[in-house]
Amino acid sequence: MSRSFDEMLDRYAELAVKVGVGLKPGQRLMIRASLECVELVRRAVEHAYRAGATLVDVLYDDEQVGLARFNHAPEASFDEVSSWAADALIKGSERGDAVLSIRASDPDLLKGQDPERIAKVQKNAQIYSMPFARRISSKEINWSIVATPSAAWATKVFPDLDEDAAIEALWDRIFKICRVDADDPVAAWQEHIAALKARREALDAKQYRALRYRAPGTELEIGLPENHRWMGGVSTSKTGAPFVANIPTEEVFTLPHKERVKGTVSSTKPLSYAGNLIDDFSIRFEAGRVVEVKAAKGQAALEKLVETDEGARRLGEVALVPHGSPISQSGLLFLNTLYDENASSHLAVGRAYRICLEGGAAMSDEDFDAAGGNDSLTHVDFMIGSELMDVDGVCEDGQVEPVMRGGEWAFEI
Repeated sequence: MSRSFDEMLDRYAELAVKVGVGLKPGQRLMIRASLECVELVRRAVEHAYRAGATLVDVLYDDEQVGLARFNHAPEASFDEVSSWAADALIKGSERGDAVLSIRASDPDLLKGQDPERIAKVQKNAQIYSMPFARRISSKEINWSIVATPSAAWATKVFPDLDEDAAIEALWDRIFKICRVDADDPVAAWQEHIAALKARREALDAKQYRALRYRAPGTELEIGLPENHRWMGGVSTSKTGAPFVANIPTEEVFTLPHKERVKGTVSSTKPLSYAGNLIDDFSIRFEAGRVVEVKAAKGQAALEKLVETDEGARRLGEVALVPHGSPISQSGLLFLNTLYDENASSHLAVGRAYRICLEGGAAMSDEDFDAAGGNDSLTHVDFMIGSELMDVDGVCEDGQVEPVMRGGEWAFEI
């Protein structure tokens, strides 16, 4: 059955509200969105009220306004922090509002800008927004992120098409990858979530003490803390709301032990970070800490990333994604972390998700640190998986078991 674009967009909005944030009747919703996303935002607002929202607030931002700052603002002004949107998110999350982010970004927005300025703006904003980031990482509230095409993004993904055709092609891919084209998208997501849950439960039962990665340019061992928990698919907020933080999602993930990472890992996809592309890069670890970074493109941006704070020099997430995921099989490089991280196994430098440690959400900072959990102002995923990657699990008794072979799962569930 062929459906119109309007119908598909409406189904996407419904999916974002019902499956993404898992909005509960009587709950408020905050939507933060790019200006280009207004059509999807309005439909999401309608579905939120139909689902019982008591109030929906929308916070728009404009990437071109941010770019104008870098082009024209005086040098002394880059310590200033725009606080109004952050204040709204901090207060809303404290109140228990659900949060939906709808993004349409330009991967090259800040290309050629001073990495020092970018790092300063990023860090100051992260410091100010830390209360909100903590509530997100501890799953205190239900939240989700979805994406819509911008002209800049679409023409990057489809450089051989004109702007209108590129946007149409990217919408088509988004609808397919996010299962919006299924007969019943909500039911399709429930089935997908059940499969991810079975995978993470199998990994939980193993309680590997470490994972070992082998691929071209990669020889890496990542220690896992005792009582780690694998997550993926659906999460549950402290208020009991089930939600899917990323649409799409194909990953299962946990936290590494911050002091037990050694070896070198190489990227398999470019990283779009703070409006810059970092490509063909590698990171070397000793005793859990980044000791060397190399990038063919974006070296300065990568250096600034790991210099954000001490926690940015350590890992906060390890995620496994089969090479056969729908995003990977599309054959496209999306230059958007939400999509590319779900096409490839990946790691993240920076803040760990406390829910990935048994009792972690209730731990003091000192206890979480002692258990091996990492804290940081930042959390940035980068892609390392491919059809050439093998992953082994090291059991508590030292036995080694295959987890992935050739980028695919090596065990049945």
